[in-house]
Amino acid sequence: MKLIVDMNLSPRWIKVLADANIDAAHWSSLGASNAPDERIMAYAGAHNYVVLTHDLDFGAILAATHGEKPSVVQIRAEDVSPDVIGKQVIIALRQMASELESGALLTIDPKRTRLRLLPLLPR
Repeated sequence: MKLIVDMNLSPRWIKVLADANIDAAHWSSLGASNAPDERIMAYAGAHNYVVLTHDLDFGAILAATHGEKPSVVQIRAEDVSPDVIGKQVIIALRQMASELESGALLTIDPKRTRLRLLPLLPR
């Protein structure tokens, strides 16, 4: 699994993920910093990345398009510093790796982790 770290998360995430043997690139090293979320999603899908973000728009894009890829990992916490929630994110990434490879929306907050398989269909 390889991750694109969205612009709304610190580039410090790259080292934390690398230290956990997770391949990651910050979007700022791949594309324009002002690129719309749809462009990041298209790039991630075309290059087999999972998107790591703090932005709810990515989940909304998956729901609206009924997309099967790319997978999205949303961090839903007030403090999204890797020092604060990094260990929890890494544990969730490892536990849900096969689901993320197949296509999933993973939401991580300090109290729980939720997983929905793609495509997201109305309930």
